[in-house]
Amino acid sequence: MTKRALFLDRDGVINRALIREGKPYAPINLEEFFLIEGVEEALITSKKLGFLNIIVTNQPDVSTGKQSLTTLNQIHDFIKRSLPIDDIFVCLHSNAEKCSCRKPSPGMLFAAQKKWNLNLEKSFLVGDRWRDVGAAQAGNCPCFFIDYGYKEQKPKLPYTRVSSLKEAVQLIYKLEETKSESKS
Repeated sequence: MTKRALFLDRDGVINRALIREGKPYAPINLEEFFLIEGVEEALITSKKLGFLNIIVTNQPDVSTGKQSLTTLNQIHDFIKRSLPIDDIFVCLHSNAEKCSCRKPSPGMLFAAQKKWNLNLEKSFLVGDRWRDVGAAQAGNCPCFFIDYGYKEQKPKLPYTRVSSLKEAVQLIYKLEETKSESKS
C-alpha cells in the first residue's frame, strides 16, 4: 500500500530563516534556530490525516564550510525531539556541484518515495522558495508556497500560495474532509 507524505522545506517552513538584505539564510547553529509558532500543531494534524512528515532541505553551508556536519546533525536531532517528523532528507551540495538531489531537482522526493513507498501525486510539499516549488513540480507533487516576499526569483505556477505551514495543513484538512464527504 502506498503512503502519502507532507514534504517540508526546513528553513522558513519549520524554523525561522535569517533574513539579510531581503534574502533568506539558514541558521548555522542551535542558538540561531527558532521553530515557527504553530508548526507543531500543524504537524500533529498532518499525522492525524495519515501523512508522513518528511523534511527535504538543501544545506550547502556544510560543503562550503560555513557549518559543520556535527552542528547540522545537532539541529536535526533537536527537530526530531521537538516535532513529529518521520524523516529528514538533506542535500549538502552547492549549486556548482549540479547534483540530482539539490532542489529544484526532485532527487530527495524520489529518495523518500522509494524508502517510504510514497505516492507523490497524493502527497504535498510546503516550501518558501522557488526551488521548493520547482522540486515539487518536477516530482509531480502538489505544493504550497509560503510567500515571504524574498528578493529572489519567484516560483512558476502551479502552486497554492499560503502564509504558513499551519494554513497549508488547514487547506489539506479541508480537502481531506471534502474527499471523505464525497465518498459517503
